[in-house]
Amino acid sequence: MKLLRELTRVQHELGWLSDDSLREIAKQQRVPLYRLEGLVSFYPSFRRTPPSRRTVHVCRDVACAMSGCARLTSDLRENLAAQEDVEIVEVSCIGRCENAPAVSIDEIPVGNASLDNLLALIDGSQPLPANDPTQTPRRWKCDPYATPDERYGTAKKLSADPGDVCIEALKESGLRGMGGAGFPTGRKWELVRGESEAQKYVICNADESEPGTFKDRVILEELPHLLIEGMLLAGLTIGAETGIVYLRHEYAREQKALEAALQHAREIGILGDNAAESGKRFDIEIFVSPGGYILGEETALLEALEDKRGEPRNKPPYPGTHGLWGKPTLINNVETYALATSIVTQGVDWWSEQGKGDFVGLKFVSVSGDVRQPGVYEIPIGTTVAELIALAGGMSDGVTLQAFLPGGASSNFLPADKVDTPLDFDAMKAAGSMLGTGAVIVIGDQHNLFDLATNIVRFFRNESCGKCVPCRVGSQKAVQILDDVACGQSDGSELAILPELGETLEQTSICGLGQVALNPILSLMKNVPDAVPPNPFNS
Repeated sequence: MKLLRELTRVQHELGWLSDDSLREIAKQQRVPLYRLEGLVSFYPSFRRTPPSRRTVHVCRDVACAMSGCARLTSDLRENLAAQEDVEIVEVSCIGRCENAPAVSIDEIPVGNASLDNLLALIDGSQPLPANDPTQTPRRWKCDPYATPDERYGTAKKLSADPGDVCIEALKESGLRGMGGAGFPTGRKWELVRGESEAQKYVICNADESEPGTFKDRVILEELPHLLIEGMLLAGLTIGAETGIVYLRHEYAREQKALEAALQHAREIGILGDNAAESGKRFDIEIFVSPGGYILGEETALLEALEDKRGEPRNKPPYPGTHGLWGKPTLINNVETYALATSIVTQGVDWWSEQGKGDFVGLKFVSVSGDVRQPGVYEIPIGTTVAELIALAGGMSDGVTLQAFLPGGASSNFLPADKVDTPLDFDAMKAAGSMLGTGAVIVIGDQHNLFDLATNIVRFFRNESCGKCVPCRVGSQKAVQILDDVACGQSDGSELAILPELGETLEQTSICGLGQVALNPILSLMKNVPDAVPPNPFNS
């Protein structure tokens, strides 16, 4: 991790990575220069040219496209054309979808992204907003601790030997990984615990980068103690001494909240050489990602932690047996660790009672798009999409629901008549989509669904690491076909190629990115065929 950390440190200090600075790092770290060049060319946050006086990042992905990001970018460039010291850059999702179109200035998120407000912030007539964590976090149902003094009570109580208690509680609860894959959490902890290697790792994947997904960001800011305790319980359960939070670089505000919580945990003895008075060492460090959606894939994340280009590994072996530095490694996302703390503390019976009807448990859900109050909501599992929309203030004024994505950009489009589907892994699968990252993107009838599906496929094309041919070439071919149809250069007959192309990507791509890259357009063709002009399957 030292190479990427040193590159990040130098860029923060100088604003960019010059030839001289790379040569100096290569000399100090005793690595060949080409190794550094390989890293810098892969990770999008690194700069090889000096920064402008102001750098404005405008998100171009689906939720922001629905909110007029293209027009905003065009207006900014027109108004700032004479200012050569201002750089306007279109970027992939920056995790602020509730404030679409999402904009950051010098990497500081801006809540009100109106043209006039942005121009005032850019020219300095208004100060940039403070990028500090909230001082008034909300009260969440999953948090078992009414006061700060009560926190980490479960870790203290179970510190001698939490393994059996944690694993049995998680298995009985049915908690599944909340990062998208949905693997049973208790089973994963049990598998890593059973490995005989002495050295193991606990990793939190806090690199949520999929358009529409920002729930982990809120948990990091408002409930960092639940994440820390969940990772500590995991470490004591599997026999690990080191925890790592792999954090996306756009989450500077959330990093401050997590760092403060980690420092407090060390000061009161929860982390350190005698973690929670267990007689065992466990501590947590933060690794800030140099960027890229692909780093949300767990083996690409491991490659980055080993100072390599973040390209996914072939599986098997899996991280549970051969993870970081070849050692058994437990990887869950922020929400999963937080909910694990909640379940072990409050009990399986409590967890079962939180669901709606026959469903079990709680879920954090990101809501964006055409609702009055986009944001993060904590809901009983089994809540329908219609009920969630109502919770988010209902549809935007004058807008009728046309379709929705229930699990982020990689999930399948579902038409409005599926709005009563419960937000649950199995229920969403039966409806023809997936719960995925727990990100519901609500789409009104004023939008062109074909354009939005193309936008998402283009996102996956842009974010492909390029390691495997099916994903690299197939995603580009798909975007070319869709663009040709959109601009009238194709009669639509080439759309017939996409199902076969999608099947090829699904079966031969190394990781999940390539496997889901065509889901948006294929699901639109299947589930909302009238939205695809002209659709050869709708004849």
